[in-house]
Amino acid sequence: MRTPRATAALALATAVAIGAVSPATAAPSGVRDVLDRLPDDVVAGALVRWDGVGAAAGPVTADAHFRIGSVTKVFTNTLVLQLVAEHRVDVDAPARSYVPDVVPPAYHGVTVRHLLNHTSGLPKPAAGPGPADGPGWWRVAVAPRDALRDSFAAATGTPPAPGSEQQYNGLNSLVLGLLVEQVTGHSFTHELRHRIIRPLRLRHTSLPSADDLEIPSPHARVHVDGYDVTEQSPYPWAEGGIISTAADLDRFLVALFRGRLLPPAQQQLLFDVPNVPGAATNTRYCFGTEACYSAGGLMRYRLANGEHAWGKTGSRPGLDNGFFATRDLRHRVVYSLNPTGRGSDLGHVVAIVSAGLTG
Repeated sequence: MRTPRATAALALATAVAIGAVSPATAAPSGVRDVLDRLPDDVVAGALVRWDGVGAAAGPVTADAHFRIGSVTKVFTNTLVLQLVAEHRVDVDAPARSYVPDVVPPAYHGVTVRHLLNHTSGLPKPAAGPGPADGPGWWRVAVAPRDALRDSFAAATGTPPAPGSEQQYNGLNSLVLGLLVEQVTGHSFTHELRHRIIRPLRLRHTSLPSADDLEIPSPHARVHVDGYDVTEQSPYPWAEGGIISTAADLDRFLVALFRGRLLPPAQQQLLFDVPNVPGAATNTRYCFGTEACYSAGGLMRYRLANGEHAWGKTGSRPGLDNGFFATRDLRHRVVYSLNPTGRGSDLGHVVAIVSAGLTG
């Protein structure tokens, strides 16, 4: 993902929901160090919110809307766990019993739990729209059923035994989204609004339709390979299509961790990581060979002090986002970066998350 070279003339901009604040005086030192160096060759702009306070650097404000990418998966898993709590879904029932027209017979042993914690063994997703498809690829929508059909059709070999390994896979979320629709008789978007967005008053959070390319203002302009891709298709849907703000994600994170969205039994699943090996491809944040994704869609991330943080990362063209918190909500952090494509921004992310959660 590439953005045009950020110029030195871009001044550090800060904004907070409760008023202006300078990152140099308000942010934890590690967050302050990252923001003070931006823009740089790797990140054109960033917004960060820690413990309810936000700031931004580069051509973006702290109240900006952004496409949250795979952070959407936490919303999706929460909806499914709510249906489990209502006894409308059995977490250990075969997924095919709910969506037989979606999951092929070869995957008859895959349960809802396997989808939730990425141990389903579903095939690698078929390639979605990308730069190789030429200008305009970011506007192309792919229907969830089409994405699943193409992925299953391209699968080769015998699927791994369900529950034997954790392999992070967006297809799990697409199946879960369709399962929500099948069980409730309503659209996934309707259930998202009814069960999470409206009760929590997430006024700046939405899941646009596949043909809605716009994003509410304020927002950053994001680029890939020199193209402005700010207006892009939210085709990842239940896997990565939500638009939100740092303040809304912070509110959602707090409500989720405090048990406002799930009763105790399902709240326990929120932090339940299976005791299985992690696939070699789970390397960006799941360091080592252990599984790190929970049935709640959260990622368990070990901080330098040995404590575990919980959250989720997500990306869309021109964006790298995430939220994390200590389980007791002593500290929490939400971030959205605009990578330039001229190097990995992993160092920026690790510095922001670690500093935001340890002070």
